[in-house]
Amino acid sequence: MTATSFTGDNCGSCPIRHRAVCSRCNADEFDFLEKIKYYRSYEAGQRIVWCGDPLDIVASVVTGVATLEQTMEDGRTQMVGLLFASDFIGRPGRDTALYDVTAITDVTLCCFRRKQFEILVASTPNVGRRLLEISLDELDAARDWMLLLGRKTAREKIASFISLVARRTISSSDYTDNAIAIELPLTREDMANYLGLTLETVSRQLSKLKAEGLIIMQGNRHLDIPDLHALKAVTGDAAKHH
Repeated sequence: MTATSFTGDNCGSCPIRHRAVCSRCNADEFDFLEKIKYYRSYEAGQRIVWCGDPLDIVASVVTGVATLEQTMEDGRTQMVGLLFASDFIGRPGRDTALYDVTAITDVTLCCFRRKQFEILVASTPNVGRRLLEISLDELDAARDWMLLLGRKTAREKIASFISLVARRTISSSDYTDNAIAIELPLTREDMANYLGLTLETVSRQLSKLKAEGLIIMQGNRHLDIPDLHALKAVTGDAAKHH
């Protein structure tokens, strides 16, 4: 990872305090974290991690959105995941990065040297348990995405993606009678790559959702969602309603 460090707030005022890998730490554990953590910032489009590089650092996303990508032998790339606030980058015990990680909005990371973090995990059950929970959540998300790519229609894929962004970026306090506004982190071309669709299909399905009143588009990225439950009802897994 290469970027400019900056001074952030203390752990107690962190915006991901109750969701991050350190969310269950006690006062003494937070004191230790304060001594070993540091922040780094990345501009939209900047590479955070290169696949195959030594993994000297692990980190939590504090703000912003990043992509996970894999490059095939012929040079083609596939987006395989999105990282939102509180998501974790890197794995204790793993020496090299398996994916490229790229900031697609401005991103702030809370970073730890991997060796120091491994010691922390071994000596702090609260951190180890929370890291396990995060890993299991990622496994559930991967299974959901396998269903999306393998079985869902184009309409369901687009609705599921918008619902995912809403769930991961909007707090309950931002809801007004189930109406919310979001900023899509991906371009339509990137959405097509991520969802296994063509650019034309993405544009067509967004236009249909707009015509049905399920979304109101303000420019290329801003969406108003008048009724989030109504949008979730066309995702193909409305019963889950995260």
